[in-house]
Amino acid sequence: MASATDPAPPARVPNPSAEAQPRPSAWTRTSAAADMPTAEHFLGLKSVGTIFTYSTDPTTDTMHAHKCSASVVESPDRNLILTAGHCSGGKAVFVPGYTAEYPLDKQPYGFYRVSDWFVDNRYVHDSRKAISDLDFAFGRLQPSQTGKEAQDVVGANKLVRTPGYLNQSTMVGYPSSHNPEDHAVRCPTQTEALPGFYQIQAKCRGMWGGVSGGPWFSKVDWAAGSGEIIGNVGGYNGGGNDANADWLTYSPMHGDWFFRLYEEAKKNQHASHGTSYDQPPLPYSMGSGDTWTHARLLASGEYTGDENGDLIVVWTDGEVTLYTGDGNGGFTGERRLAAPNDTWKEVKSLTGGNFSGGTGSDLLAVWNSGEVRILPDVGTQGLDGGIKLADAGSVWSHADQITAGDFGTDKYVTDLLVRWSDGEVTDYTAVGDKGFGTEHQLLKPNDTWKQATLVTAGDFTGGANWDTLVRWSDGRVSQFQETGPGGLGKEVQMAEPRSVRTHGVVMTAGSYDSNGRPDDLVVRGSDGETTMYAHTGATFGAERMLVAPK
Repeated sequence: MASATDPAPPARVPNPSAEAQPRPSAWTRTSAAADMPTAEHFLGLKSVGTIFTYSTDPTTDTMHAHKCSASVVESPDRNLILTAGHCSGGKAVFVPGYTAEYPLDKQPYGFYRVSDWFVDNRYVHDSRKAISDLDFAFGRLQPSQTGKEAQDVVGANKLVRTPGYLNQSTMVGYPSSHNPEDHAVRCPTQTEALPGFYQIQAKCRGMWGGVSGGPWFSKVDWAAGSGEIIGNVGGYNGGGNDANADWLTYSPMHGDWFFRLYEEAKKNQHASHGTSYDQPPLPYSMGSGDTWTHARLLASGEYTGDENGDLIVVWTDGEVTLYTGDGNGGFTGERRLAAPNDTWKEVKSLTGGNFSGGTGSDLLAVWNSGEVRILPDVGTQGLDGGIKLADAGSVWSHADQITAGDFGTDKYVTDLLVRWSDGEVTDYTAVGDKGFGTEHQLLKPNDTWKQATLVTAGDFTGGANWDTLVRWSDGRVSQFQETGPGGLGKEVQMAEPRSVRTHGVVMTAGSYDSNGRPDDLVVRGSDGETTMYAHTGATFGAERMLVAPK
């Protein structure tokens, strides 16, 4: 610090009290918005700072360049910081809210010597093996020169468990290179799994060396200077990939071992955790956005017999995959129902329902040729054979969109809504192995419904009948409440024309959580991001990212 030159002013210093901008969702992302984010300079958070090392006395020694970042976290003695395991050790001082323009004794929040380090004894510095899952550490601070504890001066951040692989997060840290301003940077981004490790990763340009140990916030109050932390820069290769330089950053999952060490640090205790490290069961990942750009058709249903909603995906190469739901809005695994093949490449539209009277959900598939088949209990019987309802060459080659639902004629999902290529809309009630049931024309051919690019149905309003949800070509999203043989129902607009929701490519609705209603909307965006809107009603429900964008 003493040897640092006077830095130039930052290129951009946003208002530190400004709210974080919302992250684009599967509906909203365009090819431009999907570009990798870049860290921006900002005024910093007073609870986040830098770690400097010294030889004898930080007030008289020439300071080494800051090597890591750290954050003050809640503790009974009000004197703990969180950083990376590879940042620990040696004589060091922590400077919260580090301001490069001032010397050590003029820092706005003072400086604090690290009196002790708490690191899992099994951790191996900068490892590229599974043990890098333990790349976190706590430092215990001495009071400042004025006798104050760090938490009393700058506040503290709350530590919470990493919820899963897919999170919205803001990384904060102080790069020690490629940063002539020597100011803090922040980057709002989304996390995803680091395969083979109990870690998450995020893409953001500008996260150069020196951000190690910096916090990953799930919530942050920029004005108060603190927030809720779900990760820290660290893990595989010390938190960054040499081959990718500044743009790929890692964090250990904050799970049982993390919080065990946290408790020890709060009690000022050192304990041995043994000599070997066994990775916990790794959370299931549905894959990458690159893969999911090839998800062509989606169908919801209870295909595995456990009464949880499951998802079937038809891919562009004809492969068909079943994703097993966990009943809490997530998925626990996947199973291939069909290898890549030409037959399923030709499926035009698909929906799940209860058409055959069996115990599990069925699929109803329409081929480009006009052939229509019911595939009963696909979770147990697979995709072979089935019940043919229409031959190739039939009028069903003009069925552009189909969705099954309970439209008031049966307690089961045996009704079929069809949007034809000429805009006609038809409701077939009591569809089953004997045929298409009774046909009800809801709309005559028209130009408006030719523009209905996505159609699905679910119980969004809790009424006697299911509701129909339509995404139009101009970006408008409409919900038709209480659809039935007598009509589509009351139209409620959920998104304006020319909205950003034109980027949803395929969607389905199902019962994926514990409320037992098919009101959870799943949307795959143009960049592969796949999002669940749980408990959708007249407005879109709570957003949960299932697959990160490519």
